[in-house]
Amino acid sequence: MKASKVAGKGVKSLSAGGKSPAATGLRQRKRQETRERLARAAMTLFLERGFEATTIEDIAAAANVSRRSFFHYFASKEDVVTAWQEGAASALVAEIVARPADESMLTAAENAIAAAIKRLDPAEAAAMSRLKRDNPALQARDQLKYEKLERALAEGLARRARNKSDQLKARLVAMIATGAMRVGGESWIGEGTREKPEAFVKRTFDAIRAILK
Repeated sequence: MKASKVAGKGVKSLSAGGKSPAATGLRQRKRQETRERLARAAMTLFLERGFEATTIEDIAAAANVSRRSFFHYFASKEDVVTAWQEGAASALVAEIVARPADESMLTAAENAIAAAIKRLDPAEAAAMSRLKRDNPALQARDQLKYEKLERALAEGLARRARNKSDQLKARLVAMIATGAMRVGGESWIGEGTREKPEAFVKRTFDAIRAILK
């Protein structure tokens, strides 16, 4: 009789909508997979057709979801590009935190940027830069991206700080590194992307060190 009551309580709990940790985790993974699939489909279409020529319907169809489902993950096409950029920023900060403790902040920033860039497809990165350059809405988002990136880099570099004076240094190096990425990226595109991105990063930071001497 007691066993029957216990079993009954268990059934009642599940029928009331209780979710097990495994079920919740699976649902979250599926949502993340759908979000990533939408982002990949969108970026592929943007690079193939151009940003303006790609519709939300196109993106949803390519990702095999409904138009309505698209808005469960992104508010607009611009948000897809922003999400892609935020992922790159998170990867860069992780690279900085992982750098050896004996590296200076500037060297750590340089090596982290070079390592992160090595994982990018140069042709895709160049196409994305041109895409943002030719679209006013994306240009505005790009400026906001650099502001967020600078703050994220400062936080990452601050983890390497040993005293309060290093906190200011972390912010200054983050500002320099972010500027190097923006100006360096523009120069790399302007020069026809002939040089490997990581080599261009080295040349950019060498120029910074020459100025700071």
